[in-house]
Amino acid sequence: MSCEGKRIVSSQPSLPGLAQDVAELVASVIGEIRPRLIQAALSGDRAEHANVRHADNFLSDYDMWMHRRYQELMTQIIPSFVYASEEADPQVIGDDPDPDLCVLVDPLDTSELAVRALYGYTHVLVYSRSLARPVAAVVGDIYHHIQLYAAGRDDAGEDQAFLITRDGDQHTLRLDRQVPLSEALVTNYLMKPTERFAALAQQTRLIEQLSRPSPDGASRGRIGVDFGSVSLCHVAAGFSDATIEFAKGFAVWDLAPGHYILNAAGGVVVDLDGESRPLDYGFGTVEEIVKAMERRDMFVAASSLDLARDIVEALRSE
Repeated sequence: MSCEGKRIVSSQPSLPGLAQDVAELVASVIGEIRPRLIQAALSGDRAEHANVRHADNFLSDYDMWMHRRYQELMTQIIPSFVYASEEADPQVIGDDPDPDLCVLVDPLDTSELAVRALYGYTHVLVYSRSLARPVAAVVGDIYHHIQLYAAGRDDAGEDQAFLITRDGDQHTLRLDRQVPLSEALVTNYLMKPTERFAALAQQTRLIEQLSRPSPDGASRGRIGVDFGSVSLCHVAAGFSDATIEFAKGFAVWDLAPGHYILNAAGGVVVDLDGESRPLDYGFGTVEEIVKAMERRDMFVAASSLDLARDIVEALRSE
């Protein structure tokens, strides 16, 4: 049974209430958008139009539809909130002129691939301005069976992270392993040829470290491609060991949801000096939210602090 539009049920530890509500909402939106994206891919009509907010980013009618759909549906969960979407300026929704919660959304991440039916992701984070931290986040994978990565703050103030499949199975995410850099799978958003791929190819020290043989003589280090917040979720699930961004930096809507989920799973996010990135994204006022959405952050996200710092050292050496 698909979890799209249905209650996610598990006999195991489950998502805290708000995070579960957001997870069900995201699954429902995925169920609505997927057939439209597949039709776009098959027809070749990708509905692209000029992106006046981010000139170097692909923008389609599907991005804008999801932007509006999330704004509409979130009011059924949270009556008043600051809506901070990649596709529009932050605005207050509901009757409260100064609501505590901010809903940060990247409606359709990697949309230039989503309209080709290759990869597509969607990010939602709920941030408490009074706590200066997230309280729920969901990253949705539109095309794969593993559909949702989610985290939420429970009644005891503890963060819990989960993976949810398309048929509703929930799996707790908790990292507890050490992987040396020479055996790690390190991913990077390397799609743009000169801006990102060429920059990664110049990281010879990192490439040398990944190429070092293990004691048995096998070379197990690997570089892979990944995208936005889901790249940090893949680390949280143990599917990859680290993901790095050192060229252009991630916008807050790409970094923050995956950052929170990875943090809840026991992973780490550090800056390029090796210092831990806080979960406080500076969303104190609407003006501060606007400023935060203009910033880009470079980082290393990893399954352990030792691995993160080894990667930072390799990048710094170059």
